[in-house]
Amino acid sequence: DGATSVGRQLAKRYSGLLAEVERQTGVPGHIVLAIWGRESAYGRAAIPHDAFEVLGTKAFMSTRTDYFTQELIAALRVAETGDVPARAMKSSWAGALGQPQFMPSNVLKHAADGDGDGRADIWNSEADTIASIGAYLQHHGWQTGRDWGFEVSVPPSVSCALEGPDQGHSIADWVEMGVTRVSGRPFPDHELSGQGFLMLPAGRHGPAFLVTPNFYVLKDYNMSDLYALFVGHVGDRIAFGVGDFQTQWSPVDMMLRSDVATMQRALEKQGYDVGGADGLAGFRTRRSIGRWQESLGFAVTCFPDAAVLSALAD
Repeated sequence: DGATSVGRQLAKRYSGLLAEVERQTGVPGHIVLAIWGRESAYGRAAIPHDAFEVLGTKAFMSTRTDYFTQELIAALRVAETGDVPARAMKSSWAGALGQPQFMPSNVLKHAADGDGDGRADIWNSEADTIASIGAYLQHHGWQTGRDWGFEVSVPPSVSCALEGPDQGHSIADWVEMGVTRVSGRPFPDHELSGQGFLMLPAGRHGPAFLVTPNFYVLKDYNMSDLYALFVGHVGDRIAFGVGDFQTQWSPVDMMLRSDVATMQRALEKQGYDVGGADGLAGFRTRRSIGRWQESLGFAVTCFPDAAVLSALAD
């Protein structure tokens, strides 16, 4: 609620700039605000670390030395621009910079001058932060005029194993299959011919969504499904005053990451593509569980639980 209320205040304060950023990039202002709120609480969160100490340490000691070495070099190039003093380049513990929490290479690619002072200062300028987030999403393929997604009702006749960005259909086709918006409103006419993708972050145990390609642009900012879902939903709350998701999150079995990895390895042995045995229940794992459940005539949940673990371990 805090992210929503502050976002609405900033939507009024920066209405002109947000409209201009949307005109230039196609990215709606409420989406920009939602990312800003998530990344740094609209600039209010502490960003305490010296970027060069963080990146230098990770370049020397982490398991991704090549990546962080390149980011350290990029940070030096950012300092070289003179847009902000080097010692003012504060970062997160992972080396993400400023209010939008860009890695240094993304600062070089996407930082923008939103207030017209000739500098792109994502630490101290709210206008530059807004313009930079819009530029980032534009460069990653944001489709003008399309939403990020819709909460939907998925009937039992539509398999939860149809989830994923590689199993898209037109929104009109999903409607033909029986998928409806939980609000009861029809999908906007201009969305019907566009691609939509089923997304069930908790399988049949929680809300379901039809997401657009813009959802996956949000994931380019942070690769988590729940991150993109949070941003889209907070944006809707800022812009349209919507409330919580209408479908409740049902209780699920608490699973150790090692238990999920055990399921993944068992499914891989049976030929299922789970996206790697990493212990994380991503969409490939969720739908593989669903396909396996369907093949055996089990109740189809598309989510790991103790019964799935037990059956796969036999």
